Amino acid sequence: MEIELVIDGEKIVMNDFVQKILGNIVSGAVEPLHGVGDGWSEVSLKIKK
Repeated sequence: MEIELVIDGEKIVMNDFVQKILGNIVSGAVEPLHGVGDGWSEVSLKIKK
């Protein structure tokens, strides 16, 4: 699983452990949603504060 984190246009470098944790959190949140399932290939999440 490859995770890219960009905050205000700046790419944030993460080690493999952090990428795995974030990937599993997002995957666990979206897979139960109606119509998604575990066959997805890419998720894009944009958060504005």
